[in-house]
Amino acid sequence: MKTAQDLVALAKQHIREIELANADKAIREADVLIDVREADEFNAGHIPGAINIPRGLLEFKLSSDPELEKRDLKLVLYCKTSGRAALAGSALKEMGYLHVMSIVGGFDAWSAGGKAIDLPQLPTFG
Repeated sequence: MKTAQDLVALAKQHIREIELANADKAIREADVLIDVREADEFNAGHIPGAINIPRGLLEFKLSSDPELEKRDLKLVLYCKTSGRAALAGSALKEMGYLHVMSIVGGFDAWSAGGKAIDLPQLPTFG
């Protein structure tokens, strides 16, 4: 029987992972940066420019959005530590997406590296 870690390790064999040192360049060159964490995680802080499509909805969202269904889009994915992003990336490769990358270490590595983080903005009243 396979564990979640076994599935992640298998998925990582089928996707391209980018090191944190190369993440800024990959993000600049990407068509879409996708945070596959849950909405509450995204709202607590995310990489600037990312859109949030939770892992459980990813295939459905990309299949139903004309802007995201093009298989030649350059996609960079991330999650908390890179497991969900690896699984998501592997699924997208199976769907025919040609350029899928995942950030090694995910958001935890990004924030630990002192990189910019977007936080939700509360409305101002006055």
